Amino acid sequence: MTVPKVLILGAGYGGLMTAIHLQRDIQYNEAEVTLVNKHNYHYMTTHLHEPAAGTAPQEAVKVNIDEIINTDLIHFRKGTVEAIDPKEKRVILHDGELHYDYLVIALGSEPETFGIQGLREYAFGITSLNAVRTIREHIEYTFSRYHEEGEQESYLTIVVGGAGFTGIEFVGELADRMPDLCRQFDIPREKVRIISVEAAPTVLPGFDKELVEYAMERLQAKGVEFRINTPIKSCTAEGIELANGENILSKTVIWTGGVRGNHLLEEAGFETVRGRVKVDPALRAPGYEDVFVIGDASVVFTKEGRPYPPTAQIATQQGENCAKNLLSLLRGGTLEEFTPSIQGTLASLGRSDGIGVVGKIRLKGGSARLMKKASDLRYLYKLGGVSLVLKKGRLFG
Repeated sequence: MTVPKVLILGAGYGGLMTAIHLQRDIQYNEAEVTLVNKHNYHYMTTHLHEPAAGTAPQEAVKVNIDEIINTDLIHFRKGTVEAIDPKEKRVILHDGELHYDYLVIALGSEPETFGIQGLREYAFGITSLNAVRTIREHIEYTFSRYHEEGEQESYLTIVVGGAGFTGIEFVGELADRMPDLCRQFDIPREKVRIISVEAAPTVLPGFDKELVEYAMERLQAKGVEFRINTPIKSCTAEGIELANGENILSKTVIWTGGVRGNHLLEEAGFETVRGRVKVDPALRAPGYEDVFVIGDASVVFTKEGRPYPPTAQIATQQGENCAKNLLSLLRGGTLEEFTPSIQGTLASLGRSDGIGVVGKIRLKGGSARLMKKASDLRYLYKLGGVSLVLKKGRLFG
């Protein structure tokens, strides 16, 4: 009897949680499970802004896959996915191909630039461990060159496009780091400009007005400038041009203004909206009973017909649900519909500040930051139990 092959693409929040739950519940010889990922580590995307700003080490957001995956139960294949062929039930890697009976696509997202001229060529993105290392080193380099380049303001001007979670959390961390960075390079703090640019009428969409006002006030007190309801028209090596005609000279432009699904989904022929697959209630791609799509690659709608935002919280829950449904298929059972359980929304404003909503309780200040840390520790516990919490938990401020 042939053992069914389950193939999981991507070790982000959704893919890794699928693998962990299968590893926990699958029976001997029930399926051959393979996890494919570009790197031999998982990184916590929601915390990439910290090493990007230089306020946390990269190790804080990185978890080696062999620390949490039992390779006797889950095969791990380090590789880059180049194409998905759902009709032939195969996945093409840079160094070979794999066949499957059941496929889980959890390849994450890509930056959405909305056609803004020059953004792909000249802006940085908080997208991976390598990307955030580049951002941190670039900021340090521009500061080190300030006096050598005739004290041009553009070397100390940092523009962050997008004022959603990533953008706001990044400017909060960056503002906290500025005093140390300025001392290191002998630069007056008042010379540094951190500018948050947002096309929408408000920062942090989804939060109520009072919490948004608190966040902006706290960040402005740290020296952050805001350009709200002001789209970026173009980006060059010299800075950005705004739709209102303002030009901001900057050697450092960082884009956090939106994401879309992985391009491989469109190329594979799946029906997508901005690269994301509108999955069925059991998280399967329409027309494919053997293909699950989770995380940022998928889109799930509320009862009112609005899409849920692509968050780590939802991706993690999708991974848990996906694992249950895979086991059910293997055992001839019925599938369980996925219903997100939104347990709270939290955003940091630096190392000791934040805002959030947990249930009906609104939080701000230190209590919100502590709640966010508790949420981080809970996730680490889900990944690797007490041992991982003890190893990684101390690295979160």
